[in-house]
Amino acid sequence: METGNPLGDFLRAKRELLTPEDAGLPSTGRRRVQGLRREEVASLAGLSPNEYLRLEQGEDRNPSDAVLDGLTKALHLNGATSDELRTLARSRAVRRREPGSPEQVSPRLAGLITSWPNQAVYVQGRLMDVLAANPLAAALSPVFGVGVNGLRAAFLDPTVRELYQDWEGMLARTVGGLRALIGPNVDDPQLAQLVGELSVRSAEFRRLWAQPEAAIETEDAIRLRHPQVGELELHRQRLSIDGADGQLLVILHAEPGSPSETTFRRLAAIAMGGAAADAHRPPPEPVQIESKRRAQ
Repeated sequence: METGNPLGDFLRAKRELLTPEDAGLPSTGRRRVQGLRREEVASLAGLSPNEYLRLEQGEDRNPSDAVLDGLTKALHLNGATSDELRTLARSRAVRRREPGSPEQVSPRLAGLITSWPNQAVYVQGRLMDVLAANPLAAALSPVFGVGVNGLRAAFLDPTVRELYQDWEGMLARTVGGLRALIGPNVDDPQLAQLVGELSVRSAEFRRLWAQPEAAIETEDAIRLRHPQVGELELHRQRLSIDGADGQLLVILHAEPGSPSETTFRRLAAIAMGGAAADAHRPPPEPVQIESKRRAQ
């Protein structure tokens, strides 16, 4: 669902993280809603309920510094989260960027990655859309298939929970990775659509998106549980693609000589349409090429 209102999504997520006790309010027993009510945040911030409602619904697009100071205090924001509140608030006063043309992958690069049979390789767009993938990546999981958004799949696709052994850690690192990818482009309409949808559909996303300190996904090794071949430990490399703003080439490969290499080669054989037994064959020895110096 598109809200087009990252500031409102942020405010909603932050108030849902606080309890009345956290805010110094008397406990009223069991509640039907999670966290603080809108009118409670408004009172703590020195606003009328209608003023706060207009902010959360995106109708007030240019709040004053005094209003932002009140919200910072009411929602117990620290330095990093307070800065994000101001960034989101100020971005509403700037003309929103028009959506760009659909991201595309160089045909030459798309053809190149299909020639890598023993590594799962895909191209990730600026908002974590899979733009191109080789057969092994698609065989590893549907979430690495072309057209899939990695962020949406991480939070909404139940197969991802089954695939990743460290699912919760992966979620935190994925959100951190999105922040690193988008940089200051918080007023991107496509980002607003994605954040709005996930804020509505996933409590885990709301919680993590409200925490700018979420870990950037830098972990090299990932542990997977594949339904056909079993457990895998793979290493991941991300490479920026020249001339393609925000796009990354993502390579998943197994440690040479490890049990995961044998398992991964078995999956590669399945992906290429061969018998799984073919994966046990050792790779061919490299051809030795003798170089000769040019005669003087």
